[in-house]
Amino acid sequence: MQHIFEKANYNFVKWRWHAIAFSWIVVLAGVGVAYSRGGVPMGIDFSGGTAVVVKFDQTTPEDAVRKALDPVSTEKVVQQYGPATDNSVLIRMPISSAQEQGANLDLGVRAVVDAITKANIGHFTVISTEVVGPVIGKDLQLKGIYATVASLVGILFYIWLRFQLNFAIGAIVATFHDIIVTLAFLVFFNYDLSLNVIAAILTITGYSVNDTIVIFDRIRENMRTKRRESLEVTVNTSVNQTLSRTIITSGTTLLTVVSLYFFGGEVLKGFAFTMIVGIITGTYSSMYIAASIAIILGGKQASGGRPQARKAS
Repeated sequence: MQHIFEKANYNFVKWRWHAIAFSWIVVLAGVGVAYSRGGVPMGIDFSGGTAVVVKFDQTTPEDAVRKALDPVSTEKVVQQYGPATDNSVLIRMPISSAQEQGANLDLGVRAVVDAITKANIGHFTVISTEVVGPVIGKDLQLKGIYATVASLVGILFYIWLRFQLNFAIGAIVATFHDIIVTLAFLVFFNYDLSLNVIAAILTITGYSVNDTIVIFDRIRENMRTKRRESLEVTVNTSVNQTLSRTIITSGTTLLTVVSLYFFGGEVLKGFAFTMIVGIITGTYSSMYIAASIAIILGGKQASGGRPQARKAS
C-alpha cells in the first residue's frame, strides 16, 4: 500500500493528556447542554408519538403552521423538512391521552391535517406519516440499550483474549468515549436519538474497535521485537507505522458518509451525521485514548519489567 506519510515520526504519546482533557471538555459540555434541554432528545421510535410530513404548494412560514396547531398540542415541534424549495414541513407531537388509553393511534395524524385545513394557510399534501405507541417505543429503547451493551461486552472479551487486559480496557474506554462524544454532538446539533442513530452508533463502535485492534496488533509485534524500548516509545512507534493505513481507511469512509449526508435525503440525515462524528472521534480515540489508557494501566508492569504480549490465538 502506498504510504501517505513516509517514515512518520509524530509524537502522539506526548499529547495524550491534552487529548484526554479535550475529551472531558466535550463530554462535560454535552452533559451540560443535555441537562439544560431535559436530556438527550428522543425520536418517535423511542418516545412514542406522531410525525407528519406535509408539502405545501407555496412557501408557508413555519410559524404559521405552529399557530395552526396550537389547539392540537402545546408540545409540538415544527421544522423545515428537506430543502427550502420543497416547501415541506415536519410536524412531531407526543402521544395524546386519548391515544394512550388505547384509542386509534391515527387520531394524531387526523388532528394535524384537520387543524392545518381549518387554518387555511395554503393547500398541502401529506407526504408521510409515522405513529409509534408508547409501549412499542419503550420496547425499542430497551432493545437499543441491550444491543449496545452486548456489543461492548463482546468487544471486551475478544480483545482480552487476543491482547493483554490493559489493552482490552483501553479499547472499551475508547469505545465508551466514542459513544458519549457522539451523543454530545447529537445534543449540540439537536438530532433526535432514533433507530437509525442507534444503528450508526453500533456501526461506529465496530469501526473504531477495528482501527484500535490494528494499532494494538502492531504494538504487540513491536513489543516482541523491541523489548528494550519503553511502552510509551513502542506505542508511539506503532501509531506512526499504522498512520497511513488509518488516514486512508478513515478518509475514504468519511467521504462516503459525507456524500450520504448531503445527498441521502432527510431520513438518513441523523444516521449520516452520527457516522461522520463517529468516524472522526473513532480515529482520534484509537490513536490517543485507547493507546493512552493502555500506557497508563501498563505503567506498573513497565516499571517492573517489560510486559509480555499474549500470543495470537
